[in-house]
Amino acid sequence: MAQAEQTSRRAATEARILDAALDVFSAHGFRGATLDGIARAAGMSKPNLLYYFATKDEMHIALIDGLLDTWVDPLERIDPAGDPIEELRAYIRRKLGMAREYPRESRLFANEIVQGAPRIMPLLSGRLRALVRMKAAVIRQWIDDGRLAPVDPAHLLFAIWATTQHYADFDVQVRAVLDTDDPARFDTAQATLEALFVEGLRPRD
Repeated sequence: MAQAEQTSRRAATEARILDAALDVFSAHGFRGATLDGIARAAGMSKPNLLYYFATKDEMHIALIDGLLDTWVDPLERIDPAGDPIEELRAYIRRKLGMAREYPRESRLFANEIVQGAPRIMPLLSGRLRALVRMKAAVIRQWIDDGRLAPVDPAHLLFAIWATTQHYADFDVQVRAVLDTDDPARFDTAQATLEALFVEGLRPRD
């Protein structure tokens, strides 16, 4: 078998394993996940799984590393030169879109946080902290310029995270209470969150 074909097959198998691991980690958390469970989800034997990943830590780290850029991108895209209301509206839409498109990844992240963030604390106290401070300074400047109503910038971001990620992390609850799987629930959520945040942040006379 040619080297390129071997490499391609290995990459495909690793991707299948990581997709199965994402299912298991997002459902059971790191502590509740087992190699046996991941192997079953991937449709392979445990010894075969261990040929590609020696521990569940390796799989978890690979998933987290692959998630980081996607996770911080919506916040990075807030443009200091843009209109504050429209920038925050777009940010809410991007975060809610992530909840809709990446619910497993959101639950993976949430489970890690609940456990004390043992594997991603450097991200939280390093890259994420620096990014939040940078964007909080942008929001603070908008407030000082009279373009937004006064609010604590960091806690505004926390509130947006909490409400948008709710639709991924607590999706079972949302669907049970609404008694629907209709994707339109995200459109209603978006309109509601925009009314709460965007309209509430317009400058007051």
